[in-house]
Amino acid sequence: MPALFPILIVLLAGVGLAVQPPTNAALAKTSGSVWLASLVSFAIGTAVLFAIWAATDRTMPATLKGAPGWAWLGGLYGACFVAALAYATPRLGLASALTIAVGSQLVTALVLDRFGLLGLTAQPISLARVAGVVLVIGGVLLVRGG
Repeated sequence: MPALFPILIVLLAGVGLAVQPPTNAALAKTSGSVWLASLVSFAIGTAVLFAIWAATDRTMPATLKGAPGWAWLGGLYGACFVAALAYATPRLGLASALTIAVGSQLVTALVLDRFGLLGLTAQPISLARVAGVVLVIGGVLLVRGG
């Protein structure tokens, strides 16, 4: 049962990721700018994270000075994801946009796991893992075709 809480957190995060693109798309439609909508999304997220950090954690930012250079790019990936989904969701539909994103995430995850990239512990690529990703990609094709 110790994995139940992390699973619940990830499930809730998945719900958040599903409602984020149409939320940001609504901002983009209203303003006429995907970039402004993405900026507002990140500004609000940053404010919330700052408040939580200030109230509960307060780890000194100086502790980050030893982080590898690539570790600073997480915000870039997030910004690109938010902007891409704010743009693509009204054009492709939410289900298509998210299944394409999940499919690409899983293929990338297999590669990162296999070679232990970005600080991960190397994980073998098994037939079951590949089959799971192939099924998700099949789901992408079904969602897009339906």
